[in-house]
Amino acid sequence: MSGIRPRTAVMDLDGVLIDSIQVMRRAFQLAYARTVGAGEAPFEEYLTHLGRHMPDTLKIMGLPAELYDSFVVESRRLVHEIEPCPGARELLTALRAAGVPVAVATGKTHGRAVEALTATGLIGLVDEVCGSDEVAHGKPAPDIVLLALDKLGAGVEGAVMVGDSALDLEAGRGAGLRVAACLWGQGGKDELLAHRPDLVAASCAELAVLLNVADAEDAEDADAHDADADADAVIVMAGLERETTA
Repeated sequence: MSGIRPRTAVMDLDGVLIDSIQVMRRAFQLAYARTVGAGEAPFEEYLTHLGRHMPDTLKIMGLPAELYDSFVVESRRLVHEIEPCPGARELLTALRAAGVPVAVATGKTHGRAVEALTATGLIGLVDEVCGSDEVAHGKPAPDIVLLALDKLGAGVEGAVMVGDSALDLEAGRGAGLRVAACLWGQGGKDELLAHRPDLVAASCAELAVLLNVADAEDAEDADAHDADADADAVIVMAGLERETTA
């Protein structure tokens, strides 16, 4: 299975490296109850905006701005419950071993991103962290991706943006990067494929193979895992789309 060997990787956080959705759901519901009132919080709608700076999302959704502060308080209280996505630690370790610097570019603020990476034990495996509070325009604008490259001292050539949402792919493409879509996150497969990503991976292990940073044994394990899971693997390279079902 062919892929690309990046010089630099810019990666989204929630849904790609950390499994934070249940913590976010609880924090959002608690914040909604405090600032709006009783009833079911529109969390599923919120997920469609994942990757944006949260105050921007609240404005789009017509929710009170003060919900943000309450959400942050609850998220920080529950941060210890966040887990790494399966295979995320191994993926980051493989990228580091291959000499590929990694920057996280997230809709979280810089401080909250560092807290989440620390709580999951991944902070030592990334080189830079970029939060939405550090740029004028959040995703889908390319600002945060360009900031990540700037922090790494890297150029656009040879860089890849890894994300699980259309916002991630749009931001990466807008910055001039190749983009890799992650099917294990929150984004829908059809929506992601509609953006014609350069790579599509069903797992962190498969992504390591597509980025050519997995060793032979890990590559075999990834192929076996994806076959056992009956996962779809889609590669789109240089305008040529090829879909295989494991």
